[in-house]
Parts: sequence; C-alpha cells; structure tokens
Amino acid sequence: MTPPTKITDTLKLADGNRMPVMGFGTYKIGDQETMNQSIDAAWNAGYRMFDTAMLYRNEDILGPTLHQLGLPREGFFLTSKVAEVVQGYDRTMKAVEGSLKRLQTDYLDLLLVHWPVREHFFDTWKAMEQLKADGKVKSIGVSNYTIAHLELLATQAKEMPVVNQVEYHPYLNQQALFDYDQEKKIVTEAWSPLGRRVVLDNPMLTKMAKHHNKSVAQIVLRWELQHELVTIPKSTHPDRIKENADIFDFDLDIDEMTMIDILNKNERTGNEPEIVYETGKQY
Repeated sequence: MTPPTKITDTLKLADGNRMPVMGFGTYKIGDQETMNQSIDAAWNAGYRMFDTAMLYRNEDILGPTLHQLGLPREGFFLTSKVAEVVQGYDRTMKAVEGSLKRLQTDYLDLLLVHWPVREHFFDTWKAMEQLKADGKVKSIGVSNYTIAHLELLATQAKEMPVVNQVEYHPYLNQQALFDYDQEKKIVTEAWSPLGRRVVLDNPMLTKMAKHHNKSVAQIVLRWELQHELVTIPKSTHPDRIKENADIFDFDLDIDEMTMIDILNKNERTGNEPEIVYETGKQY
C-alpha cells in the first residue's frame, strides 16, 4: 500500500466501511474548555476521527464540544469503548445507550471492547454484534486483544473485529500481532503511539528528526503510517496537535524504517492484556 498523502485519507475496513488513517485521542482531557480548544485545534488541523472511551469519563464533554463547534455528524468518525465494569450482554447494551446519550449522537462509527475480560468474553462480543445489527454502531472491534484472544473469539463470533487498537510505539512494535491482524484483515490501531513520550529522547530518533527537519514525534507517527497502522496521538497543546498532523510531506526510506523497527524491546507503558483478561480489571 502507498502511504497516505493527507490526514483526511481513509482506509477500507473488512466490513466495507472506511476509517481515517489518523485520529485524535482524548484520553485524560477532563474539562469542557480544554476539550473545546483541543477538538477545535484538531478539526482545523484536519483530524476527522475522535477517539474516546467510557473509562475516560469525558464522553459527556466531547459530545457537547462536537455540537458547539457545529461539526457535521457525517463529517467525522467517532470511536468509543466498552469498559470492563460494564461488560456482559445486557450491561454492554445498556452502557452503549449511555455513551450515545453523553456523546449526543444516534450512532458510533466504531465501538471497541476496551480490554478482554474472561468472565464476559463471549457475551460482550454478542452484544457488540447486536448493536451493529441494530444500527447503533457501524463497525465493531476490540482493543488490547492478543493473538490468543482473537483466536478464542473466532471460535464463537458471527463476525470478527475489523480493528484491534493496541499499545504500539518503537519500544513495543508487537510485530507478530500486527502480522496476524493483517493476515486476518484486521486493522491495527496504535494507542500510545509515542510510548507516553518515553521514545522522544531516543538519540537515533533525534538524529533522524534533524535530518528530515521534523520533530521526533513526527518521525514516529510517520513510521506508524508507513507501516499501515492507524494512529491516534493526543495532546492538549494546539501547536503540538497541528505538528502531529504535519507528517504527510516526507517519507522515511527502508533503512530508516528498519532502524526504528529494531528499537523494539517489548516495553509496555500500559497494562498486560492477559492480566486484565484474567482479573477483569486494570492495575
């Protein structure tokens, strides 16, 4: 695939729907004023996908922001995620109704199971399939699923996830999982695409950034795009929001891509999915 040429480019999901190649993450944005400023800056920088989750406790401020800014509903792609505490068939159905109300919308473009939970594993997915059939969500996917979780899901699912949103950055490139997702026509989406900033002072990346006259963050995000990942950087600084989107005017060559690939050290900044699966909760 040729790398995308602009932030509004989309890719086709296995269910026929399309999603933008890059989105804006809203994790930790907790007040109305910051949300208004951040989404306004993101929209003006060209972002057309906004990512939230029940767990972020900010759906009720993202919804009003999208309305106040007068953004046309068909003009943006909205993602939310089902929290561990509301998994299970009935609770998921009810929880998504709550999300739709808070987000002031009739439908979600993408709904993800936020983390795999053993106790409610199949029931939650059954609810996801039903929500899609009911038109409440257009596409369904998962987050933080390993190959083992996806293979287990395939034993009972009527339809498989079209997206798997996982922690992904130069220190955790999850190559085997990414290859598996590709083989199964599941789009891999990167959360924490900058490794919660841990990769930003890497000397090699700093040198590469100087060579391209870009920031380290721009180099990392470009590397992810060229690997055919969807990436969702987050920031509350308008200048950084704009900078993160300005990655469509240069290319990394094969050597540079490989040099970033080999920085991998399987270093997580978030939870271990298998532990969340077993215990049903994070941390």
